[in-house]
Amino acid sequence: MTTLAPSTLHLAVALDGTGWHPASWREPGARPSELLTAAYWTDLVQEAERGLLDFVTIEDSLVLQSDHRFRPDERTDHVRGRLDAVLVAARVAPLTSHIGLVPTAVATHTEPFHLSKAIATLDYVSTGRAGVRVRVSARPDEAALFGRRGFPPVRLEDDALAGLFDEGADYVEVMRRLWDSWEDDAEIRDVATGRFIDRDKLHYIDFTGAQFSVRGPSITPRPPQGQPIVSALAHRTVAYRLLARSADLGFVTPQTWTDIDAILREIRTEQAAAGRADDTVHVLGDVLVFLDEDPGEAAARRARLDDLDEAVLRSDARIFTGTPVQLADLVQEWHEAGLSGVRLRPAGVAHDLPLITGGLVPELQSRGAFRTAYEADTLRGLLGLPRPANRYAVA
Repeated sequence: MTTLAPSTLHLAVALDGTGWHPASWREPGARPSELLTAAYWTDLVQEAERGLLDFVTIEDSLVLQSDHRFRPDERTDHVRGRLDAVLVAARVAPLTSHIGLVPTAVATHTEPFHLSKAIATLDYVSTGRAGVRVRVSARPDEAALFGRRGFPPVRLEDDALAGLFDEGADYVEVMRRLWDSWEDDAEIRDVATGRFIDRDKLHYIDFTGAQFSVRGPSITPRPPQGQPIVSALAHRTVAYRLLARSADLGFVTPQTWTDIDAILREIRTEQAAAGRADDTVHVLGDVLVFLDEDPGEAAARRARLDDLDEAVLRSDARIFTGTPVQLADLVQEWHEAGLSGVRLRPAGVAHDLPLITGGLVPELQSRGAFRTAYEADTLRGLLGLPRPANRYAVA
């Protein structure tokens, strides 16, 4: 089976502090003293919007950042501490107009009812540009914050991890049902009769799963998009299965063209098994980027940051070092291999984000490969996804 390239190229940027290199906060222009201000995040997202990007994602977790997979570290020379991603997105939303906003949320320890309400609210505040990246966590220190469950350190192939992803699928199902628990015309707002809502158009969802049960309905009316975009990062089969069963959008970490083909085959196979073969599930490849107009300068900056950190940067994603023109070649190559696009992780946002919006995007536009203006007002629209019908509404 040959994978055909999607017709529209989608570009996103993953925002995390001052950048994805641990020493990026020490770069000129990094603004580390402003990390916990609304203005800092507004500036970043507005810059991404100037580049006509589809959306930004905002990283988050329930514990301090760490270089270790399952425990805190003792480093004091890395950025530690962050704002709540959903609240950052809500603050930025009124100050932007087209770009999608996709904060990260940890599904394992948060209530699906609460997150569904928060993302529905974000969709209202942004007038239809909300999404969420659902993250599954097996970290013992995150579990210890709540005291309800315990997790010994697990390996990526453990059955326990598969169970967490199954729980993540239940979590997404609850959110989707809650978004549909109000029909679109449930609000009557009829002053003459004194009726604000039509009670017959609010629905119990009556979900029971292995870890939680939710009756519903939501306390927030159905979001403007009907269903905000659900996304997840995936590295292997159990996570690909979550994408295929539950998501609209997935982020993957290929290193080569061959990796892309294998990943897409697995995701599409899982989609078919889940009865979603005809549904569009966009898959974007993650790339961590060091950019400069001169490839030697990009390499030198990477080496300088590694020296400051006293460690060679490692990443789950492919690390690209070069010019915006060279990055455009890679983006188009991956798109032709079948990915819907790429999600770029700037090594240092102060340096790399302007080169994405002011270098990569114009290069792709000159090749006729990327939009020259926003063509939709909602995130679903930008991604070419229809507004779904309400599952509870009577036709």
